[in-house]
Amino acid sequence: MKVEDFNYDLPEELIAQTPLEERDASKLLVLDKESGKTEHKIFRDIIDYLNPGDTLVLNDTKVLPARLIGEKEDTKAVIEVLLLKNVEKDNWECLVKPARRVKVGTKVTFGNGKLILTCTKVADEGIRYFDFSYKGIFLEVLDELGTMPLPPYIHEKLENKDMYQTVYAKEVGSAAAPTAGLHFTTELLDKIKEKGINICYITLHVGLGTFRPVKVDTIEEHKMHSEYYSMSSEVANTLNKTKENNHKIIAVGTTTTRTLETIMNKYDKFTECSGWTDIFIYPGYKFKGIDSLITNFHLPKSTLVMLVSALAGRENILNAYKIAVNERYRFFSFGDAMFIK
Repeated sequence: MKVEDFNYDLPEELIAQTPLEERDASKLLVLDKESGKTEHKIFRDIIDYLNPGDTLVLNDTKVLPARLIGEKEDTKAVIEVLLLKNVEKDNWECLVKPARRVKVGTKVTFGNGKLILTCTKVADEGIRYFDFSYKGIFLEVLDELGTMPLPPYIHEKLENKDMYQTVYAKEVGSAAAPTAGLHFTTELLDKIKEKGINICYITLHVGLGTFRPVKVDTIEEHKMHSEYYSMSSEVANTLNKTKENNHKIIAVGTTTTRTLETIMNKYDKFTECSGWTDIFIYPGYKFKGIDSLITNFHLPKSTLVMLVSALAGRENILNAYKIAVNERYRFFSFGDAMFIK
C-alpha cells in the first residue's frame, strides 16, 4: 500500500496556530463510517452522539515541558534537546539538534548549571541518550527550564502552557499532548457522566512517533517507535462490561485507540496491564477494542491518517478531509475535531 495514497491538499492558513479560548467551541465534523455521510456540529454537541451505557475512554497522560535550550559545556554552542523517554532513573532518550555536535561524553548545560546532561549513547536520526544531573526535584527543575514541545508546524508562541494539556492530564511523561482530548472541558465531562455514560482513563505516553514523518514509499516498510501504556483493573472491568452489554466504546484520540487495540490483540479482552506498544494500524486492520473515535485532523501521509482510514475507509476519510478544507476547518493539534461514529 502506497504512502502517497494518504496524501491530501491542505492550504497552510488552515493549520491552527493557537488554541481556542473555549475548548469545546471548536467545530466537529461527524462522519458515519458505514455510509460516508458527514454532519457539521460544534464539539460540545458530542454528547448527543453518546448513549447511556457507552464508555468514553481518555488518555490521562501529562505533557512534560520537555523542550530544553542549552549549550555545550566546552564550546558554548547552542543545543536543543527534546526529552522523549525515561529509560531508567535519570537516563533519558532525547532528540537533539544539531545532533552532530553531541557525541558520547558531551556535556550540555542549562540554566547556568542547574541541569547538566552527559551523553551516554549515540543512536540514529538525531537520538541521543543522556544522564541527567541536577539539584532539587527534577520536575520542578524541568518546569523552570523547559518549554512545551509544540509541533514544528506551530509557529506562534503559546501564551498559556496549560492550553497544551488536557483538563484531566495526570500521569507525567508525554513528549506531546493527546490533542483530541484538548476539546473537553470539566463541565462537558460532568454532563456526559450525568447522562449515564462511563468515563474511563488509560495512559499512553506519546513519544517519538509523533515527530517522525513517514519516509518510506510503502506503508508496510514503516516502523513505529514504541510507547509506554497502562490500564487499571477497574477500567478493564468497565470496558469488558460495556462490550458484554452491547454498548459502544468511544476512544478519544489515536493514542487511546492504539492502547485499547494493543491490549485486545494481546489478551483478547481488557485486563490490568502495562507495557510498550509499537502497534501500527492501517487499512486492512480489524478493530477489536473500539467502536467509535473522537480525533483531530491529521497531517497528510501520516500514520494517523492511515489509522483513521483503517476505521472509516480511505475514501471516506479523504472525502471528509476535502469537505473540512472547503468548510475552512482548523487542522492539526490546536484545530477542530472529527467524530467517526
